Amino acid sequence: MIVVMEKVHWRKVQQTFRCHLNRQRTICLDIPDHYAFMDPDLVLLLEARMARHLSHLSMHHDK
Repeated sequence: MIVVMEKVHWRKVQQTFRCHLNRQRTICLDIPDHYAFMDPDLVLLLEARMARHLSHLSMHHDK
């Protein structure tokens, strides 16, 4: 799983690494780049947006 914060990042990953992705799941969290490093609001937003992806991943890992 590849996770990016903005659509522009998603496009760059797709363009730059297209031949290496091999159907790799790429997720865009749609979080604008206007937060400071480790900003508490950013951390909360990341946790909220990633929760379902991480729980889905852990369910597959436990099997």
